[in-house]
Amino acid sequence: MISINRFALAFLLIFNGVLSSESILIQNATIYDGKDNEGFIGNVLIEDNKIARVTTTNLRGDVVIDAKGKILTPGIISTDTDMGIVEIGALSVTRDDSSDLYQIGFSIYDAFNPNSVVIPWNRSNGITSTLTLPQNTKSPIGGLGSYFVLDSNIEKNGTRDVVMIGRVGGSGGESRAETFAIMEDLLEFATSLDSKDMQSYKDIADLIDDSPIAETMELHPRDLKALYKLVNEDLPLIISANRASDLLKLIDLKKKYGLNLIIKGAQEAGLVANQIAKSNIPLIINPINNIPESFDELAANIELAANLEELGITLIFNAPRSHNYHWIRHGAGVAVANGMTYAGAIKALTLAPVEVFNLGNRGQIAKGKVADLIIWDADPLQPSSMPEKVFINGKDIDLTSRMTRLTERYTKNKLKPNGYRN
Repeated sequence: MISINRFALAFLLIFNGVLSSESILIQNATIYDGKDNEGFIGNVLIEDNKIARVTTTNLRGDVVIDAKGKILTPGIISTDTDMGIVEIGALSVTRDDSSDLYQIGFSIYDAFNPNSVVIPWNRSNGITSTLTLPQNTKSPIGGLGSYFVLDSNIEKNGTRDVVMIGRVGGSGGESRAETFAIMEDLLEFATSLDSKDMQSYKDIADLIDDSPIAETMELHPRDLKALYKLVNEDLPLIISANRASDLLKLIDLKKKYGLNLIIKGAQEAGLVANQIAKSNIPLIINPINNIPESFDELAANIELAANLEELGITLIFNAPRSHNYHWIRHGAGVAVANGMTYAGAIKALTLAPVEVFNLGNRGQIAKGKVADLIIWDADPLQPSSMPEKVFINGKDIDLTSRMTRLTERYTKNKLKPNGYRN
């Protein structure tokens, strides 16, 4: 009897292993691979959650999906969101994006909610992962964002504290001169630290007591650890700034302190584009923003993305924080309509964030990459287009959201009053 049970257990383990290794073939797709390549008709084989082959020749798979020429792209990565930490912006009880105590070292990672109602809606529109950022703290440099894969699992799948944020100029509301002075004081202090200083809580607390800037800003050991990581461990730093003169100052700070700098906003980048290109600073921009919203944005230009791409500047797109982060597709379409290459716009939505923020083996349709893939019903840069299939980690994801459930509720059983429909 024992031997029979052991045989049955072994059989079940083998059977489950066969099922889990089931391959998926997407054939006859128009593939935009996330790099600067033009689209081509080809086939993609998924095995063990990764892309096993990308080819124009025939392949076999356990499950075959005929794309019939429709566009296949990597999953879209939104890089400027509060997804998972804010449900309703006007209700403080639904917000986990700010701190009254910590500044530089404030992290939102532990507050992220994989079951947020915002996630299925954005996922059903093509967002497969996100860089979730806190609000700016009182410090001009401060707050840590984390990366999350939107795989529909209740347990969070992410990487903690992959980026720090900051801001300069009109977005901050305080003296620009004071902002830059505080930045430089903090960075000077950070460069004076070494690994021995970070070994104990007491050592860090003593450093704070001995530092005028740290004491004045009421920094905590958690803040100093984050500041040390920024200067000594190449942590990416996103600074929000728009005015051309501010952009030049940030270029100087990058050179002086060896910062891994990314600038967000950059509406006047066209005025200093050559300097940005030479400094190799990536930009996060909203291509739709061509009407100045402040005196920092007087040189806003609808052709900004195309002009920056021509100079070889790495671009990533963002959208207003209104929970509809998939609008970055619309922004990408506007960029293409105003001169940017189509392949470049796809890259700005997929591979560029991975390369800039070191997000691992994603963002590209290539052998060995994680299979985050989308089959679109039409051009993904058209706002009316929707995904037909979304794969995250090689898994075919259910695209049901609150919106689809409401649509189903109020379009079936039309003979019943709305309140009686299931």
